[in-house]
Amino acid sequence: MSKRKGLKETIEMLWSIPMFPVLLLGNFVFGLAMSFFTPYASLFGIDEVGMSNMQFGFFMTIISVGAVVITTIIGKTSDRVPSRKKLLLITTCAAILGYAGFAFIRNFFLLALIAFFLLGTAASVIPQLWAFTREALKQSTVEEKETPFVMNVFRAFFALSWTVGPAIAGWVLYAIGFKGLFLCVSAGYLLAAIALAFLLKDVKIEVEAKPAPVILRKFIVQPHVLKNIIAMMCMTMAVSMANLNMSQFITKVLNGSEKQVGLVVSVPPVFEVPFMIAVGVLATKIGSRLLIRLGFVISVFYYGLLFLVTDPWQIYPIQILSAAQVSITAGIAVSYFQDFIPDEPGTATALYMNTTQVGNVLGFLGFGFFSSLIGYHNLYLLCTGLVIVGLMILLSERGTKKLKEAIPLAPK
Repeated sequence: MSKRKGLKETIEMLWSIPMFPVLLLGNFVFGLAMSFFTPYASLFGIDEVGMSNMQFGFFMTIISVGAVVITTIIGKTSDRVPSRKKLLLITTCAAILGYAGFAFIRNFFLLALIAFFLLGTAASVIPQLWAFTREALKQSTVEEKETPFVMNVFRAFFALSWTVGPAIAGWVLYAIGFKGLFLCVSAGYLLAAIALAFLLKDVKIEVEAKPAPVILRKFIVQPHVLKNIIAMMCMTMAVSMANLNMSQFITKVLNGSEKQVGLVVSVPPVFEVPFMIAVGVLATKIGSRLLIRLGFVISVFYYGLLFLVTDPWQIYPIQILSAAQVSITAGIAVSYFQDFIPDEPGTATALYMNTTQVGNVLGFLGFGFFSSLIGYHNLYLLCTGLVIVGLMILLSERGTKKLKEAIPLAPK
């Protein structure tokens, strides 16, 4: 962002983006709904449904595999059709039905089917919304160099929903159990669907003007790209294991309560909002490459300190490091990947989301296996090691040229 641009000018710039208030609302509601489920997923699977740790890891893997497969299909389709709004509504409706099913069904195999098909489809909600926003930016008066800042503001509203979501979910879970919790999640997606259907005007995509699609196989095997993908997988594997582990660690190792789980998860988003705005500004000045590496360094300290925790309250200040890490690695990573294929934001966003989903798959399986093998406490040492490996891979990566120039295109 320009040094001369003040708060008033910044707000005017953001509001010049087509449907920006509606997009922010949808982003906030989606984040709020997700924040009700994610922190308590392991409590649901292991304690409510009665899955073993390995079964739960496999169950979460089913969700991620479904997300990777369906998000890839929808991501490619979205860059070849003139409208994203219909795709947004379809994926939102899948979330409504999926979480409503979680409220009433306790059979493992039925839950697995819902997880793969409905929640797998629902996983495309966020990448499609962000891709829609990217297209809206292109048709606005926002300068291209300010896109990372705007996307971080957008991501900050997603994080803002997590400042209150997990704590509210903890009270809901305490008062009316998982049935009420999942009905609240489903209702959140329903509200978002209504807002998108009636308030969002579609941004038309000039399909005929688009170049031939990128051959992703040749794109992915580029050494500098592959290193970034592997490093991000290491990070997301550590993040997913740590997230699933947190509620079990607090309730079973530290003898804490479900309410404390909600408070712990609510701390990072409070700091993520200002951190993401600051990171967005920094990204326009020093670039994303250095910031991504800084995020990995912070993560090493974060997981290392979690291993030293002996009481739930000690986690609260440590969560500030989590906020800093997420603000960097998640806040600018979407724009970072979109810059790889700037003409196809849906495909690029899906590539980033699938990279994190593959990391999540490995993390879910890792949680199921290693939590049983080494325990909930020692799992944080494994997370620390994974992030160190990812950091070493990033530090060995030297490629800095525009990736689009080196990637062959598919024949028309």
